Amino acid sequence: MTRIALCQIPVSEDPDVNLSRARDALGEAAAGGAELAVLPEATLTRYGRRITDLAQPLDGPFVTGLAASAREHGLSVIAGVFEPGEGRVHNTAVAIGPSGSIEAAYRKIHLFDSFGARESDLVAPGDTPVVVELAGLRVGLVTCYDIRFPELTRALVDAGAEVFAVIAAWGSGPMKEEHWTTLVRARALENTTWVAAVGQAPNPEARDGFGIGRSMLVDPMGVVRTDLGSSPGVQTCEIDSQITIATRNALPCLEHRRLQVGGS
Repeated sequence: MTRIALCQIPVSEDPDVNLSRARDALGEAAAGGAELAVLPEATLTRYGRRITDLAQPLDGPFVTGLAASAREHGLSVIAGVFEPGEGRVHNTAVAIGPSGSIEAAYRKIHLFDSFGARESDLVAPGDTPVVVELAGLRVGLVTCYDIRFPELTRALVDAGAEVFAVIAAWGSGPMKEEHWTTLVRARALENTTWVAAVGQAPNPEARDGFGIGRSMLVDPMGVVRTDLGSSPGVQTCEIDSQITIATRNALPCLEHRRLQVGGS
């Protein structure tokens, strides 16, 4: 068993406010016995043109503050930040170990140029899937719009991922919440893999519509074990590797793939 905390916090434009909220959430996660805590995409600051000015390197004050909390509480942390780049920033999921060390950084591959948004105007895409070991688990990192691309999670499970950590600042709108819950469950079921999906809680002070909540833990059979709804909160739950084994024994769909069909 691994205890994992879904930290569904609202995100403001101010990195200092967000760091304080994140550190409070990590303290609550630790009090609940969590070994791994997952914060949302863009925990550093809300989306907007300001991200190019507010982006910080991974050794900047925001990630350093998260690392201090990880070290203080002895837990691993995943959170979304913006890193400076050449002209555009990177939308990065940073993975921090319980000693406060940076274990991995995943730069979002699929950028949200949909529903009228143009993430690529401000963000440069990454190109490398990342699996990192945290709290005794091999964790595949996924950011928001990535969840719509099953080839990424399939690459992660082929690389040994035992759980997908999906961080998001999911946009509101017609059918958007249904898309989120369906896609998270689908990625779990098709890969017979746990999914810990954490989104920003709605921020009533914001006008951009990003953040619907609905953080979830979904098991390898696609069953929702925890759903935080729309309110801010920290929920600690368990990932049981024996459930993965039992599911794959009953449903060995990863073994049944016929990769040669349709190949060149």
